[in-house]
Parts: sequence; C-alpha cells; structure tokens
Amino acid sequence: MQAIDLLLNRRSQPRLAEPAPQGEALDNIMQAALRAPDHKCLTPWKFVVCQGRGLTKLGTIFEQAAINSDLDDKQVERAPQLPLRAPMVIVAIAKYQQHDKVPWVEQVASAACAVHAMQMAAVAQGFGGVWRTGDYAQNDEVKCAFYLEEKDEILGFLYLGTPVNEAMPPPSRNAPDYFEFWD
Repeated sequence: MQAIDLLLNRRSQPRLAEPAPQGEALDNIMQAALRAPDHKCLTPWKFVVCQGRGLTKLGTIFEQAAINSDLDDKQVERAPQLPLRAPMVIVAIAKYQQHDKVPWVEQVASAACAVHAMQMAAVAQGFGGVWRTGDYAQNDEVKCAFYLEEKDEILGFLYLGTPVNEAMPPPSRNAPDYFEFWD
C-alpha cells in the first residue's frame, strides 16, 4: 500500500474479528509508535495491549466503573462487552513528564501521534482498527486501574483486528473541502 493512499483513504473499521496483529505485524505497529514526534525524546506514552483474558479484565474494569458511576442497568450490563468488539485493544496512555521545554499539551499531542501511527501501521498491513474514547477514557476509576498520575491521560482504546467485511470497502464519507481549513 502506498503511503499517500493510506493517508488519503483511511477509515475506521469498527467491525473486527480474529486474527489480530501478531508477531512481526504487531512489532511493526509498536515500532511505528516510536516514530512519532517526540520533543526531547521523553517518550510520553504507555501502551497496554489487551487480548484474550486481558480483554475480559478490561471489561471488568469498565463494568466496575459503570457500577460506581451509578450508570443504569443496561449500561452496566453492556460495559464488560465493550472490549470484546475486537480481538485486540491497545489502551493508549499519555504519561506526562515534567519538563521546562515540553509542556503537557505537547506531550499529549506526541502520544496521540503515536496512536495514529499505530493505526496506520495496522491498516498498512491489512488489519482494521478504530480509535475509541468515550466516558471510560475519562473515568477516574479506569485511570486508577492503570495507575495513572494526575496529569496522565487515557487517550483512548485502539481496537485492532481483521475487518469483518474486508471485501467491502469502508463506507465513503464526504470529506470537507480542505481549503476551508487553510489560509
């Protein structure tokens, strides 16, 4: 796949099944993250790969957070099923490090670039993915389960696997004219 095709045609693939990236494919995804812009080489990120029982454990974390947030019964029942929508979920965390020349926002942006690079590396190798956020990314109990400190952030959950309908292209969406965003 040509890089320009990847960048201009990327679409989230929310319907994912086995197999998830493994071996060299997963190594490539992890290496791609390390190529993100990283002022002062702080590597302000941490990634937790959840598969198999790890997905169940992540679901338990979501369920407990839903219960403790007083969500309704339907949301509590749905919570443990959320990570099971893909064979792999990578929890993407921005790990802030105090530095006079690299502010918090720049470190979060760097970590976000790493997540984007991982998704692009997965797609380039024939896998699909979707970067999800939602309430659980901002939930204090979920953050606590990942031992986050005050300025750390869960940037989201990168769901990876094989697109269920890989013969069908992802739905087209009308992109805005780029000139609306440029002066």
